[in-house]
This record gives sequence, structure tokens and C-alpha cells, in this order.
Amino acid sequence: MHAPAPVVFTGNVILPDRLLSHGIVICRGDRIDAVGVAGELAAPAGATVIDVGTGYVAPGYVDLHVHGGDNADYMDGTRAAVVTANRAHARHGTTTIFPTTTTGSPARIDAMLRAARDVRDHATVADGARVGGVHFYGPYFAEDKVGCHLVSGRRDPDPEEYRAHFDLGIVRIATCAAELPGMEAFFREAARRGYFSTCGHSNATWSEMQRAYDAGMRHVDHFWCAMSSVPSIRTRLGTPSQGSMEQFVLMRSEMSTEVIADLCHLAPELLDFAYVMKGAKRLCLVTDANRALDLPPGRYRFGAEADDDWFESDGRVGFIPGGGLASSIVGMDTMVRNMWTATSCGIVDAVRMGSLTPAERVGLDSDLGSLAAGKRADVLCLDADLRVQRVHIGGQEFSRDRVPA
Repeated sequence: MHAPAPVVFTGNVILPDRLLSHGIVICRGDRIDAVGVAGELAAPAGATVIDVGTGYVAPGYVDLHVHGGDNADYMDGTRAAVVTANRAHARHGTTTIFPTTTTGSPARIDAMLRAARDVRDHATVADGARVGGVHFYGPYFAEDKVGCHLVSGRRDPDPEEYRAHFDLGIVRIATCAAELPGMEAFFREAARRGYFSTCGHSNATWSEMQRAYDAGMRHVDHFWCAMSSVPSIRTRLGTPSQGSMEQFVLMRSEMSTEVIADLCHLAPELLDFAYVMKGAKRLCLVTDANRALDLPPGRYRFGAEADDDWFESDGRVGFIPGGGLASSIVGMDTMVRNMWTATSCGIVDAVRMGSLTPAERVGLDSDLGSLAAGKRADVLCLDADLRVQRVHIGGQEFSRDRVPA
């Protein structure tokens, strides 16, 4: 069998620290062979050449926090649901994805983990974004910070439960509210296994965050969303006012966080504040997208289709009864584009926060997240407005046509 012809991308190449005009990216098989300047680096004989013109060549996006898309939620717990959602996000430029649990029963979470593991182990390019691991997100949330997640499904950390889930070998990111009893044992176990440990859906104080940090926690989920503030802690514990998750993250250089840049969750000034305060190496873009991604306005389930709570999509964002937001309904391409157009962030940092920075946080940056020799050939062709035109996953082009799972 003959090896596939090299694929060469030419145009404005987005690297982690600069924009390479007249750039060239040479891919052989599933790996990037070389990156350089056209003229100094020549396309191999017989290569397929893709010229993006006035557009950009970018690394595939990496989404650490995502619940579903195209009317599938990962908590549906089936292979078909995982593939449907992964295909939807691949259409928006995500090439590595971390399916994210919500609150739910141990059996429902187990089914989700097994379905994601099956897709990770047996997927083809046609199945969409590569599963990098599961983000074990729910069920260990604070009761007063569950947001759109099913409150009846939240609980305190149970070592017997989470160790059984961890033993399935698919978890890569582990979240727990820092004020819950047993959280330190949870974070120590996650750190022992090499997971990226995060705090989310929490009303934690500074001192509780410090204890979680000492146990291995290094990240806070969706900044300013379902997280503590000085006023919320004062309501919880009275005076004197205490520091919150926000102050802890901004003071600790080792801490990272993430923003949902759909312009519905956070206004441009907050997105810009997060970028300026934490920088592109400690701020990740995430979609936190639900099943309403790529669907018309309407009523949808957040979580399992069988019996989880309903939310309303207005075509821009999801809402729960009472007016709270129910995660986003747009892809990573929109998040990157909004950071570029609505904040002081330049194009290089906007793309970095959707690709290399999340890859670094989960320890996969030696293999993906940027255009560099030896890394996976996950390559995007973007137009001049950063809209996705073509997606290559592991050197093969992914068809962006919508097809049944």
C-alpha cells in the first residue's frame, strides 16, 4: 500500500507566538513534518497543496469543557450521542474534545464514561473531534451553585464512587467544589492519577481554595459563572468579608481559568479583563456547549434526553426558568473570533487560548495544540474573519456535512 501523498497548507500560519506570513505547513500521514516560510521550505513532489489565500492556517481547537451539540448530550450515555456531538464540534474547528459530565446518578455517569471511552478507542476521522479524555465535572457541586445542572443529582465526593469512575481509564480532568467535605481526598486522588484538577460550581472561600490548591487543584471553571464572589461568601458566612475564588485565581500565577466568550455569558470588558489579568498562557476558551448547538431556537434537555431538566434556547444562548443561563450554544470558532474582535486580544493569542493553552493544561501539548513538527496534523483552514473552511484531523480531512451518527 502506498503512503498517502503529503498535504501542504500555505498562507498566513498562526503559531503560538507570532503570525507567519507566507507560511507553509507540511503534513505527512497523521503528523506535521515541517513548518516554515514558503520559498525557504518547499512543498514535496506530489503533495496536495491547500492555499488559504487571505485566510489563515491554524491548529485544531481543544475544548476542555463541553456537554453536547446537534441534539446530543454526552450524558445520553450512548456511542451515537458522543459521535453526534463530536461531529458537531469538529464542524466548528474542535479537533480534540473532552466530553463533560453533569450531575446524575452513578449509573448514568458510568454509561457516559463508557460511551466516551468506546469512541476514543474506536473512532475514525468521520466521527469528528478526537476524544482526549472525559472531564469528570458533575456531580460534586455546591448545592447553591448548581446552575442549570439537575440539583437532585449533586452530592458530596464519595471515594468509592469516584475511584470506580476513575478506574475506567477515560477521565483526564476532575472537578469538585472546594468547600465540600472530602474534596481534599478527591483532589489528591486526581493528582495521583495525573489528572488536571479544577474547582467549579462552588461558593468557596479563599481558605477553602487554598486547601484545594494544596491538594492539587490548579484551575477554576468558567470564570464568573457559578462561582463564589466576596458578596456571595458574605451571604454564606457573614462578616468580615472574605476572599473568593475570583481573588484567589487572580493572585495565584499558577492558577488558570476559562471563559465562555459567546458575548452572552460575559460582556467584552470582562473577557478583556480576564485576558489582561491572566494572560494567554493561563486563560482557556471553552464552549460549555449544550445539545442546542447548531439547532434552531426551542426547548431542549440539559443532560440526559430521558429525564433531565428543560431549558430554552433563543438561538444565541440557553436559559433556565427564572432567567439563569444554561451554557452556550455556539462552537469554539465563535469563542476565538469573539476574543479577537471584542477584546484587546490579538489573533495569535485568541487562537492560542482555544488550542495550545488548553492542551498545555491537560499535559497534551507535546502532541497537539499548535503547528509544529512532530505534532498531530490537526489543521484548520480559516477565512479572513476566522470562519472555519476546512478541518483536518490527524492529517485527514473531516467532512463538515451533517450526517446521521
